[in-house]
Amino acid sequence: VSDRQNGSTFLYFAYGSNLLKERLQLKNPSATVYCVAKLKDYKLVFGNHKGLASQRWHGGVATIEHSPGDEVWGIMWRMNMSDLESLDRQENVKMGTYSPVEVNVSTSRQDLSCRTYIMNSCVYAPPSPQYLQVQSPKCTVRIMQLVNDV
Repeated sequence: VSDRQNGSTFLYFAYGSNLLKERLQLKNPSATVYCVAKLKDYKLVFGNHKGLASQRWHGGVATIEHSPGDEVWGIMWRMNMSDLESLDRQENVKMGTYSPVEVNVSTSRQDLSCRTYIMNSCVYAPPSPQYLQVQSPKCTVRIMQLVNDV
């Protein structure tokens, strides 16, 4: 029985700032890169929950929205169930900022079901300066290196 089957771990599809290992592992120490994955029929957008800019980000933050024909590339993390509450807290689930959802993603080997988060009541806004750094060409190059490692 694999860890995933017995419920001790879960898979999390990350995009935006959670592509950064240093950020994700700060409060979720069990997170390890599982693979690069593609979420079909969604697109990456930036905005703020109910139009309220975050004090931390000072601009729009990433979310995804259904968009037939588009795709979002991200990193699939394997995490211990013990980090699930921390991840929900990081995504402000109890405050209603993001909602956890199960999505199906494609990897180089198979399609997988995993957890991700979608912003509620998103009002579009330009990405914050910090997000522009996260989504920089350097980050894109790293994702492509991971694709080649898979």
